[in-house]
Amino acid sequence: GGVPPGTDLVLGAAAGCLACVLTNPLEVVKTRLQLQGELQPPGTYPRPYRGVLRALGAVCRADGLRGLQKGLAAGLLYQGLMNGVRFYCYSRAEDAGWSRYPGGTVAAGAVAGAVGAVVSSPAYLVKTHLQAQTLAAVAVGHQHNHESISAAFESIYRQHGVAGLWRGVTGAVPRVAVGSAAQLATFAAAKDWVCQRGWFGEGSWAAVLAGGMVSGVAVAVTMTPFDVVSTRLYNQPVDADGRGKLYRGFWDCILQISSKEGLLGLYKGIGAVYLRLGPHTVLSLFFWDELRKM
Repeated sequence: GGVPPGTDLVLGAAAGCLACVLTNPLEVVKTRLQLQGELQPPGTYPRPYRGVLRALGAVCRADGLRGLQKGLAAGLLYQGLMNGVRFYCYSRAEDAGWSRYPGGTVAAGAVAGAVGAVVSSPAYLVKTHLQAQTLAAVAVGHQHNHESISAAFESIYRQHGVAGLWRGVTGAVPRVAVGSAAQLATFAAAKDWVCQRGWFGEGSWAAVLAGGMVSGVAVAVTMTPFDVVSTRLYNQPVDADGRGKLYRGFWDCILQISSKEGLLGLYKGIGAVYLRLGPHTVLSLFFWDELRKM
């Protein structure tokens, strides 16, 4: 508290962008792992990406070191929009006294995340397309073959209009709502807990980092299935009317993945999810907390 909501919008956007620059390579790997073996039974498809470390190597061999920062511009746009709106809404909820009620922090995080997801959905769509693109030998998922971030937005808008830019938002809203609720609720609770135990001083950067690390675990466990569904919905090919060729929507995507890839298919790339979300949670919340103090 104590920071005007408008200021929190700017600080949240800045914190998300700073974290994004450092964690984008893991976002590229996460996207590839989640698209690998799409709608195919386990063990029946080639796996160019095996685990996080070997996947990082595969990306470098196929696309060079620059390939690790694929989709960075779209990622920065997404993080700036999503986190700016999310932290703004969360700050407004704090000022309105939501945190004084049981479950209020979780509800505030969920609502803030859902609003941020809707606003930033076009940027996440383009980011997913760009990060999935690679050489045919190691390609996974549908290849949209955009030349740049601007060309991607232009192509999607020209073919499917404004509605096409929000394709896949039905997967993004539950993904970010669940992740945001888990992140913000566990961060606040963990930070308070370690301070109460006397392990770290009140307001110290170590307490912030401890809260962020706990949040990273909670977010990875709760959000990965929604993250897989979101990636699939955003990246799937569409027909002339903008309808998905693989999935009809959120629930159809969950059912198809579960039936064809098994329940573990919903947890594809969880290692990359945590290795990306853990540092990203720590960095974004750390930057946000420290920027608010300043």
